[in-house]
This record gives sequence, C-alpha cells and structure tokens, in this order.
Amino acid sequence: MVRSEYRPHRDLAEEAAQSGSGTTLVATFGLAGESGYVARRGPALRFGAGRATLAAFASSTGERRFLAGVTARQLRLVFSAQALERYLGDDAAGRFVSGEGVVLLGERPIEPWCRALLRPLLTLEVMSPVDRQIAALTLAAEILRPLSAVAQSASSGLDCPTIERLTRARELMHTHMDRRLTVPSMSMAVGLNEHAFKHGFRKLFGITPARYLLQSRMRQAWTLLASGVRVAQTAYAVGYEHPANFSAAFSRYFGRTPKSFRGAGDDDAEPVST
Repeated sequence: MVRSEYRPHRDLAEEAAQSGSGTTLVATFGLAGESGYVARRGPALRFGAGRATLAAFASSTGERRFLAGVTARQLRLVFSAQALERYLGDDAAGRFVSGEGVVLLGERPIEPWCRALLRPLLTLEVMSPVDRQIAALTLAAEILRPLSAVAQSASSGLDCPTIERLTRARELMHTHMDRRLTVPSMSMAVGLNEHAFKHGFRKLFGITPARYLLQSRMRQAWTLLASGVRVAQTAYAVGYEHPANFSAAFSRYFGRTPKSFRGAGDDDAEPVST
C-alpha cells in the first residue's frame, strides 16, 4: 500500500520504471487532483479524483506527470506476481500482459462504501495493524473481483449468460446490501431458478450465496464501525432490521462485539473523527 501527495510548483515529469520478474497490478484510488502516466509501450493512464484505476505493468518504463499548482493525492495497492498467483491463480499474470508494457484493465468511480475504507487508511495512526489489514484486503477484494470472475469462469463450465447473471447477483449484494435480500428474491432478480442460482454461484465463486452475503455484510459493518458509525446505523446500512440481531451476528463472525469499537457504543456516542 502506497500513499502519495504531490503539489509541484511547476509541471513535473518523473521517470518511472517497473522491472523484475512477473507482472505487477496497481490499483490507484484518486482522492484529489489528477496525475498521469505515459508508458513507452502501452496506453497513457490518467488518475483522477473519485476514480479507481486498475492497470497491469510488465517491465514498463515511462513518465509520471503532475500539473503545477494542483494537489494530486492518491492511495495505491500494488500486487506482486506472487500475490496475483495467490489471489487469482497460477496463470493469472499471463492473462493480463504478454511481453512488456502497460495494460489498462479497468476504470470506474470509487463506490461510497470504498471511500469509507480509504479514509482510515490515509491516517494509519488511528488504526490497529489488524484493522488496517482487513481494510486493505477488503479494498483489494473489491478491485480484483472482476478479474477473479474472469479467472473462475474459465474453469467453471458455466455458459456466458449464466456467468453474467451470477455476477450481476453478486454485485446486487454489494449495491443493495441494506435491503432484505434472500435467495428467492436474488435468483428471481437475475432470471435463474433457485437451484441453478445456488448451484451456479457456488461453482463460480466457491462459496454459497448466503455465506457470501453474510461475509460482505460483516466486512462492510467492520469498515463502518471502524470509521465511527454507530451500531444502530451500521445495522440498518448492512440490512439488519434490529440492531440486536446484527450485534449477535457480528459477534459470532468476528469474536468481538460491535460496541468494542471506539465511538460506536450506543446511540448517544459521537462518531469517531478520522
């Protein structure tokens, strides 16, 4: 994880080189201003505020460019070839870059719930090492999810329309986490019967829909609580109608209560400033 902030007095161009064995993936979260990277081989990349950019680098050389008088603030997650093998499979790197250069793999707006993760990561002194690792890995899971789906679909044996429906269902769990989501409602929303939905989801993603939804809700709850959101507000934000039910589920999942987070004890507690 790399945090950077530049505000040059004049236009700045820095030589940059990525060398070594294997491919490196870099996820850049633009927090303020903008910067660019011009590679000798591959596309020119632009990193703007409010955008998340994912690119693969293989023995790349180029220039990082910054505009005079503009504050460019970014957080980057850098994945080595070994990390890619661990998270995406042994042949993952070869699917993204062949030879040398840069490949732009994706760019999209930073989701609001991801912003909640970024804030505490920018002020590491307020986080414990465990909380920091959970926040960073949750961000990594989000940014690598589309690549993981591609890797898994190649060996799942499912047809493309089914894979698209299952991927849409997984995105539904993230974008509508605050709603009452059930297997019947999700399978209906994406046009699959319940058996095909449950069987296909587990085959494609290696986990049941119910377990994945619980996992996503608990990780989001951890992020909200760590940023100072109250227990009751967190419960509603991740789809629980009753805070007591949420507290019980959270305690079972993490082995600690939501109230153990500083500033999240009860409805009278003030949120922690990060």
